[in-house]
Formats: sequence, structure tokens, C-alpha cells
Amino acid sequence: MTSSGLGKRALDLALTTPALLVSLPIQAVIAVAVRRSMGSPVLFAQERPGLHGEVFTMRKFRTMRSVDTSRGLVTDEQRLTGLGRFLRATSLDELPTLWNIVRGDMSLVGPRPLLVSYLERYSPEQARRHEVRPGLTGLAQVSGRNAITWEERLALDVEYVDTRSLALDLRIIGRTIGTVLRREGISAEGQATMEEFRGSGA
Repeated sequence: MTSSGLGKRALDLALTTPALLVSLPIQAVIAVAVRRSMGSPVLFAQERPGLHGEVFTMRKFRTMRSVDTSRGLVTDEQRLTGLGRFLRATSLDELPTLWNIVRGDMSLVGPRPLLVSYLERYSPEQARRHEVRPGLTGLAQVSGRNAITWEERLALDVEYVDTRSLALDLRIIGRTIGTVLRREGISAEGQATMEEFRGSGA
């Protein structure tokens, strides 16, 4: 690991470890609320590609009911609960992901880890987003979050790869706090969440 990589890892641990410890009582309350609202499991676990496309398991608080065609719970909009909307709007559903940062699967700042199925859909330029560890927040998240297009979002991810520094990370963290407080860009227009990425030009 390079000196800049060591510095980034040190920053991750210095900020994430105390945040994780302080958030544990909040996570306990959320876990109880999710259990009462949606039942088990409380956590949503999904494989995501990390550094160099290596797959890891990312965990968040569950925000959607399971698919149930008999009850009309099929789309994300139908499955997303009131509690789930609140957790997403405040980013509290992301608190368990702090464990992924402590483990080294992720960084505080970097391109957001997307779906494994997207790996084959990226252009060679877009695939460069995996040259760094994925992040809890990133340049795309403070530049529109889910409300910008996939092309814009992935271009910002690559821009971060090319311009990354500790100073940039600190600026992004600061801007993230404001974005979360204002609840900006939580979903794409007309969508409960971000629409599926089908590849450039699709």
C-alpha cells in the first residue's frame, strides 16, 4: 500500500471507529423498529464488487418488504415502507456499512459499490471506478446522489479516481453532511430508488 493509501486508511479508521461505537445504541433502536415493521431479517446483505472488482458482502438496514405478488409487493416503490423511506432519506440505513469500512472492504470516500451484475455492462473507462476501494459516500453522491444520470454518475466516479487526495476526501465528507441534512437526490425522478443501469447507450 502506498503512503497515500496508508493515509486514507488511517483517516477511515480514525473517523469510522468512533462513529461506529457512538452509533451502536442508535443501530439497536433501528434494528428493533425494522424487526417490528418488516420482520426478519433486520439487515439487508448483498454481494457488491470492491477494489479491482473483488466481491464482498455489504450490509445495510433493510428498508423494503420481501417481494409478494399476492399482496402487490413487486416494485421497489410498492415494497419500500414508511420506515424505509425515512431511513434512506436520513442515510441511517447505511450505519451497518461502517463495519465494512472498518474491515477494509470499503473506504469512507470512493465510488459507491454497485451490483455485481453491472460489471459486464461498464465501458472500459467506466470500469476504472474499481481502481480504488468503494466508498460510503463519493463525488457522485455530493453532486446529485441518485438524481443524476448513470453516465454523469459514473463519469464522476472516474474523475474521483483521477483526482483523489486526502484533501478531496475531507471536502466530500463535509459536503456529504450537508447533502444528507438537506435530503437531496435520494431517488431518481419518478423512481423510488435509482433505476437499473443497463449499460451506456442502453
